[in-house]
Amino acid sequence: MRTTDTLAPPITVPAGTVLFRAGQDCTGFVVVRDGVVRVTLTGESGREIVLYRVAPGDICLQTFGCLVDGTPYAAQGVAETALTIEILPPARFHALVAQDADFRARLFGAVARRFADMERLVEEVALTGIPARLARALLRLADGGAQVDVTHETLASEIGSAREVVSRQLSVWARGGLIESGRGHLGLTNPAALRQIAEAG
Repeated sequence: MRTTDTLAPPITVPAGTVLFRAGQDCTGFVVVRDGVVRVTLTGESGREIVLYRVAPGDICLQTFGCLVDGTPYAAQGVAETALTIEILPPARFHALVAQDADFRARLFGAVARRFADMERLVEEVALTGIPARLARALLRLADGGAQVDVTHETLASEIGSAREVVSRQLSVWARGGLIESGRGHLGLTNPAALRQIAEAG
């Protein structure tokens, strides 16, 4: 949720910090000023999927839902990068929603955009094959570069699949010259072919 106003004292958080876990009560509404929060859901099988990321201007639906419904978190939020955040106590959050029309408008707009993101995630997981989802994840994480520093397990979380499935697909692409696999990283040797796979999905 994009706002230039300081709503609470800024807090710095190192990368890797767990901000909340499933089952915990929400202690306040988080506004991300700098950095990225990764929100993941883990099923009973232990398989993990990345639901979304929260960057400056975004909203965490988990936190919003917990504050509105008074329910505990159902997912986990981790500082993917170093963060600067502000945490509004629940009473302050509810007062702003009730009394500040500008805050309320920005909040609801951010919620609507996040729901659209979640709809796209559900559509992709339900209707798109593994090769297309994996190609999209690689291209997104590379962000125009030629290398991705990522593990097979992390990629599996990105697309909501099993590590073994991801490893098999990466091996196929490595044999075909689309990628080069290294320890903890992947080189995108044929990004054009990966884009074709992503778009075909």
